[in-house]
Amino acid sequence: MTYFEQLHPWCIIRNLPSKDGKVIARFRRHNDATAYLQVLQKQVTNVELVVKFNSPAEIA
Repeated sequence: MTYFEQLHPWCIIRNLPSKDGKVIARFRRHNDATAYLQVLQKQVTNVELVVKFNSPAEIA
């Protein structure tokens, strides 16, 4: 996990059919992530997006 990823643990993840997720954006605060998610959901309606906390303990 890079230093940038450690500083920005909140992610917007696009769920893919193969159960893999692609990180769309990273944020420092949950409020920023949810606000950006709302904007994305208004622009793109047919994609499943989720806000997730990506802690270093989950990756290791």
